[in-house]
Amino acid sequence: MSLDTARLSSLSAGVDDVARRAGELAGELEGGLYAEAAVALFAAERSLAMAGRAVDRARRVVEAG
Repeated sequence: MSLDTARLSSLSAGVDDVARRAGELAGELEGGLYAEAAVALFAAERSLAMAGRAVDRARRVVEAG
C-alpha cells in the first residue's frame, strides 16, 4: 500500500467516523427541544457521507495508478 493510499484510507475512515457521530447526535436531539439542530446534523451526516464516497473514489484512482 502506498503512502498516498494509506493517507486516503485514513482520511476516509475519519470522515466516516464523523458522519456516524453526527448521525448519532442528531438521533439523540431529534424530536426534542433541539429538533432544528437535529435536522442540521442529519444534513451534515449526508454531506459527510458524500465526502466519504468522494475520498474513496480518489483512493481507488490512486490504487489503480
